[in-house]
Amino acid sequence: MLSENPEAYKDAAVAGIRELLSLAPGEPIPSEKIHAVKMGTTVATNALLERKGDRVVLLINEGFADALRIGNQARPDIFALNIQLPTLLYKRVVEVKGRHAVDGKVLTPLDLKSARAGLEAAYAEGIRSAAIVLMHA
Repeated sequence: MLSENPEAYKDAAVAGIRELLSLAPGEPIPSEKIHAVKMGTTVATNALLERKGDRVVLLINEGFADALRIGNQARPDIFALNIQLPTLLYKRVVEVKGRHAVDGKVLTPLDLKSARAGLEAAYAEGIRSAAIVLMHA
Protein backbone atom coordinates (compact mmCIF):
# COMPACT_ATOMS: atom_id res chain seq x y z
CA MET A 1 0.00 0.00 0.00
CA LEU A 2 1.12 3.56 -0.58
CA SER A 3 2.17 5.59 2.48
CA GLU A 4 -0.13 8.33 1.29
CA ASN A 5 -3.17 7.77 -0.88
CA PRO A 6 -5.85 10.27 0.20
CA GLU A 7 -8.21 9.21 -2.59
CA ALA A 8 -8.31 5.64 -1.23
CA TYR A 9 -7.76 6.04 2.55
CA LYS A 10 -6.89 8.59 5.22
CA ASP A 11 -4.37 6.47 7.12
CA ALA A 12 -2.19 3.82 5.48
CA ALA A 13 -1.58 1.92 8.74
CA VAL A 14 -5.30 1.63 9.52
CA ALA A 15 -6.08 0.71 5.91
CA GLY A 16 -3.39 -1.99 6.04
CA ILE A 17 -4.78 -3.43 9.25
CA ARG A 18 -8.30 -3.49 7.79
CA GLU A 19 -7.06 -5.24 4.66
CA LEU A 20 -5.00 -7.83 6.55
CA LEU A 21 -7.93 -8.64 8.86
CA SER A 22 -10.40 -8.62 5.92
CA LEU A 23 -12.57 -6.02 7.63
CA ALA A 24 -15.35 -4.20 5.85
CA PRO A 25 -15.28 -0.38 5.75
CA GLY A 26 -16.52 0.98 9.08
CA GLU A 27 -16.29 -2.39 10.83
CA PRO A 28 -14.58 -2.01 14.24
CA ILE A 29 -10.97 -3.13 14.42
CA PRO A 30 -10.62 -5.91 17.02
CA SER A 31 -7.69 -4.60 19.07
CA GLU A 32 -7.28 -7.95 20.84
CA LYS A 33 -6.09 -9.43 17.53
CA ILE A 34 -3.30 -6.89 17.18
CA HIS A 35 -0.07 -7.38 19.09
CA ALA A 36 2.04 -4.78 17.25
CA VAL A 37 1.92 -2.58 14.19
CA LYS A 38 5.13 -2.07 12.23
CA MET A 39 5.10 0.01 9.12
CA GLY A 40 7.87 0.76 6.67
CA THR A 41 7.79 3.40 3.97
CA THR A 42 9.99 4.60 1.17
CA VAL A 43 9.18 8.28 1.73
CA ALA A 44 12.68 9.15 2.96
CA THR A 45 14.39 6.97 0.34
CA ASN A 46 12.35 8.57 -2.42
CA ALA A 47 13.18 12.06 -1.13
CA LEU A 48 16.89 11.17 -1.27
CA LEU A 49 16.69 9.64 -4.73
CA GLU A 50 14.64 12.50 -6.12
CA ARG A 51 16.66 15.15 -4.25
CA LYS A 52 13.44 16.65 -2.92
CA GLY A 53 14.24 16.59 0.79
CA ASP A 54 15.28 19.44 3.03
CA ARG A 55 18.74 20.92 2.82
CA VAL A 56 20.98 19.07 5.26
CA VAL A 57 24.00 19.93 7.39
CA LEU A 58 26.43 17.06 7.96
CA LEU A 59 27.97 16.82 11.44
CA ILE A 60 31.08 14.66 11.27
CA ASN A 61 34.23 14.14 13.31
CA GLU A 62 36.94 16.75 12.87
CA GLY A 63 39.27 15.75 10.04
CA PHE A 64 36.63 13.76 8.15
CA ALA A 65 34.75 16.55 6.36
CA ASP A 66 35.48 15.04 2.94
CA ALA A 67 35.09 11.36 3.90
CA LEU A 68 31.70 10.98 2.22
CA ARG A 69 32.91 12.84 -0.88
CA ILE A 70 35.97 10.57 -1.15
CA GLY A 71 33.89 7.45 -0.52
CA ASN A 72 35.49 4.11 -1.27
CA GLN A 73 36.80 5.08 -4.71
CA ALA A 74 34.69 2.41 -6.43
CA ARG A 75 34.41 3.25 -10.13
CA PRO A 76 32.35 1.32 -12.67
CA ASP A 77 34.77 2.31 -15.45
CA ILE A 78 38.29 2.24 -13.99
CA PHE A 79 39.81 3.92 -17.07
CA ALA A 80 37.28 6.75 -17.37
CA LEU A 81 38.95 10.14 -17.78
CA ASN A 82 35.83 12.17 -17.04
CA ILE A 83 34.58 10.89 -13.67
CA GLN A 84 31.09 12.10 -12.81
CA LEU A 85 30.65 12.21 -9.05
CA PRO A 86 27.12 12.16 -7.63
CA THR A 87 25.74 15.32 -6.08
CA LEU A 88 26.25 15.36 -2.33
CA LEU A 89 23.14 14.97 -0.18
CA TYR A 90 24.25 17.67 2.25
CA LYS A 91 24.79 21.39 1.70
CA ARG A 92 27.15 22.20 4.55
CA VAL A 93 29.61 20.34 6.79
CA VAL A 94 30.25 21.00 10.46
CA GLU A 95 33.33 19.23 11.77
CA VAL A 96 32.80 18.24 15.40
CA LYS A 97 35.79 18.36 17.72
CA GLY A 98 35.59 15.30 19.92
CA ARG A 99 36.34 11.63 19.52
CA HIS A 100 35.66 8.31 21.22
CA ALA A 101 37.62 5.07 20.92
CA VAL A 102 35.85 1.91 19.83
CA ASP A 103 35.52 0.89 23.50
CA GLY A 104 33.77 4.18 24.34
CA LYS A 105 36.76 5.82 26.02
CA VAL A 106 36.87 9.57 25.40
CA LEU A 107 39.96 10.35 23.32
CA THR A 108 39.14 14.02 22.75
CA PRO A 109 36.35 15.72 24.71
CA LEU A 110 33.39 17.00 22.72
CA ASP A 111 33.59 20.74 22.03
CA LEU A 112 29.93 21.70 22.36
CA LYS A 113 30.62 25.41 21.89
CA SER A 114 32.23 24.82 18.49
CA ALA A 115 29.55 22.34 17.39
CA ARG A 116 26.82 24.77 18.44
CA ALA A 117 28.45 27.62 16.48
CA GLY A 118 28.56 25.45 13.35
CA LEU A 119 24.93 24.41 13.77
CA GLU A 120 23.83 28.00 14.36
CA ALA A 121 25.60 29.08 11.17
CA ALA A 122 23.79 26.35 9.24
CA TYR A 123 20.50 27.39 10.82
CA ALA A 124 21.14 31.00 9.81
CA GLU A 125 21.48 29.73 6.21
CA GLY A 126 18.02 28.17 6.46
CA ILE A 127 19.15 24.57 6.97
CA ARG A 128 16.77 22.70 9.29
CA SER A 129 17.89 19.07 8.91
CA ALA A 130 21.04 17.37 10.13
CA ALA A 131 22.82 14.09 9.45
CA ILE A 132 25.13 13.03 12.27
CA VAL A 133 28.13 10.81 11.50
CA LEU A 134 30.35 10.51 14.56
CA MET A 135 32.80 7.67 14.82
CA HIS A 136 32.20 5.29 17.77
CA ALA A 137 29.64 7.69 19.25
